[in-house]
Amino acid sequence: MFSFAAESIFRLMEKNILKGAVLVGLGASSYGALATVVKLAYAQGFTTAEVTTSQFSLGIAGLLLLNLLFGKRAPAQPKTSGNTICKLLLGGTSMGLSSMFYYFSVKYIPVSVAIVVLMQSVWMGLLLEAVLDKKTPSLKKLLATAIVLFGTGLATNIFSGLHHLNWKGLAWGLAAGLSYTVSMYSSNSIATHLPAMKRSLWLLIGGFMIILVVFSTSVFQHFNFGIFWPWGFFLAFFGTILPPLLFTSGMPLTGIGLGTIVAAIELPVSVMFAYVLLKEPVSILQWAGILLIIAAIVLMNIQTAKKLPAQNP
Repeated sequence: MFSFAAESIFRLMEKNILKGAVLVGLGASSYGALATVVKLAYAQGFTTAEVTTSQFSLGIAGLLLLNLLFGKRAPAQPKTSGNTICKLLLGGTSMGLSSMFYYFSVKYIPVSVAIVVLMQSVWMGLLLEAVLDKKTPSLKKLLATAIVLFGTGLATNIFSGLHHLNWKGLAWGLAAGLSYTVSMYSSNSIATHLPAMKRSLWLLIGGFMIILVVFSTSVFQHFNFGIFWPWGFFLAFFGTILPPLLFTSGMPLTGIGLGTIVAAIELPVSVMFAYVLLKEPVSILQWAGILLIIAAIVLMNIQTAKKLPAQNP
């Protein structure tokens, strides 16, 4: 693994992949800050309905503006059919659900634990892939899954302090991981022939629709519009507008394997934000569990990452 790391660093410096790694890392770091900001908004008396509604509505407005400004500069694309739009809207509901479930989770458990539970999407994604492809996962992927589960046990203190955690928070976190897995599948498989910004816009609209359905009473009757500034603006910019742009710009330069490894930075960034801004205690065992989860992600993607795309400096 160390020789691969050294080789990758050399190739990153030699080619234009370093730029892609920085872009992907910034996108993942943006996601890592969200839960802490939501927790701060909760402390100000705002609700999950207000948080998610402001994030998605402002996100849609931002992506719509970007599509209007830059959409005409993109190469001619096939006309978007009604069937394609329906698929994107339906796929986007998982995006809305993952945000809702994750934000529900941080109401009951620390952010440093919630992000670890969310990362169960690593092995959930393997399970979904096995079901859809009707293929047994490789030994390497099964080993990585075992490492993730053991790392999760350490990071959530399951071996000594699980009774201190609220089961509702854990349940919502697992639901968020499941819906996030479906969201990742939707983002990478539905209407891939369309420009990334256009696809992101329709997926976001689908997510917003499910939020309005779930929170219809709260949104239309008891909504505090103070959430839009600064909390909603921050969540929309760093959660729904900036990351897709960074990922779509960086992933083609890094390749999916290396890109996935770099994106794992979301986990320690989220924990660090919670530690610094929320003063959440993080033990040595928790950090060990987090490092194990990152190691598992590296293990699953290291072979793909070795096939770095050839880019001109």
